[in-house]
Amino acid sequence: MLRKQKIIRLLKEAAFDSKEYWVVSGAAMVLYGIRDTTRDIDLGCTTPMADELENKGYPVEALPDGSRRIVFSETIELFENWIEGQAVLLEGLPVVSIDGLLRMKEKLGREKDLNDILLIKEHFLTC
Repeated sequence: MLRKQKIIRLLKEAAFDSKEYWVVSGAAMVLYGIRDTTRDIDLGCTTPMADELENKGYPVEALPDGSRRIVFSETIELFENWIEGQAVLLEGLPVVSIDGLLRMKEKLGREKDLNDILLIKEHFLTC
């Protein structure tokens, strides 16, 4: 399981251009302090960044909507153009906004995402 400091360290080591990617999903929840850990780091990225990673030979999967999923490492996956709303800087990293995170979780609609929505709302109503 990945804690906040390890997420930050892994992303700094990856040395991605902060204008080309953003943290989403469980890792975003950890960076916001909503959760303590996550299993992996999901990122959204721009098409130019997806192109660059594909050209470098990282494994790529075409998704039903025509976008791509790129496996960067055992813990980091990137999803082309996956974002709702905008990214904000948090801990020096681009992270999807809380509003965007909620919309992304609502669109996914899985049971674990519905539970995450409750956690997000509870966290920000009590802050």
